[in-house]
Amino acid sequence: MIYIGLTGWGDHHALYPQQMKPKDKLQEYSSHFPVVEVDSSFYAIQPEKNARKWVKETPDNFRFIVKAYQGMTGHQRGEENQFSSKTEMFQAFIDSLKPYLQANKLAMVLFQFPPWFTCKKENVDYLRFCKKQMGDIPVALEFRNQTWFEKRFRDQTLEFMTAEGWIHSIVDEPQAGDGSVPIIPVATDEKVTLIRMHGRNLYGWNKPKDANWREVRYLYNYNEQELLEWKERILQLSKQTKDIVVLFNNNSGGDAADNAKTFQQMLGIEFEGLAPRQMDLF
Repeated sequence: MIYIGLTGWGDHHALYPQQMKPKDKLQEYSSHFPVVEVDSSFYAIQPEKNARKWVKETPDNFRFIVKAYQGMTGHQRGEENQFSSKTEMFQAFIDSLKPYLQANKLAMVLFQFPPWFTCKKENVDYLRFCKKQMGDIPVALEFRNQTWFEKRFRDQTLEFMTAEGWIHSIVDEPQAGDGSVPIIPVATDEKVTLIRMHGRNLYGWNKPKDANWREVRYLYNYNEQELLEWKERILQLSKQTKDIVVLFNNNSGGDAADNAKTFQQMLGIEFEGLAPRQMDLF
């Protein structure tokens, strides 16, 4: 099966009737797509009540991909000071996942590591630590440093991910030097593979001098040829893995939802079990 969705559900204005309240958007989102990425969990470990609400608002077969907390991936080194140890931090995060797990709505947890997380022994050891802490919870791994896929390390990186049980988060992103990785269309888990479409905004990818760089980083609209290329990749990947989840993250200009819908049409997919869709009549 191929599942298509977006990163977050709040800012995709093309999906929602006018004047829709933020609290109602997830339910409406789930009338369009069967999966979503929760990115608020990256900035703070979310209280269980949030997950309980989100689980309740979505259909039975809806799935969440929850982004790992930034203290777990080293984006804000020192942020873990609110915890007495890394182990305590991981446990707090795992506890926050209980509503998803109880409802069988957790697709995976995404560990996206920062550009300075290079391919070296101490970081390989830390990946082993992360995997051990997460236990049987499915985990996806996304790099932002190209050393992991340099010619001398590429095969070893993929073999390591396969052996350790990491789901490969394959990315489409600007090729902007050390802080980006190429498209590596290889599955490391026979059950599921994740694809994240970040756009190809080369200027916005590496932090420019502009103060609003975060707002334009994912400013990109995929054209038909680029999406057709991904259709072919996915058809090949489907020979390696049972399920494929594609998330569009190129939403600085509001293009993610439209690109996702176009891609769904290209693949000829009709999602079943979606929530009833609201009608904006007036």
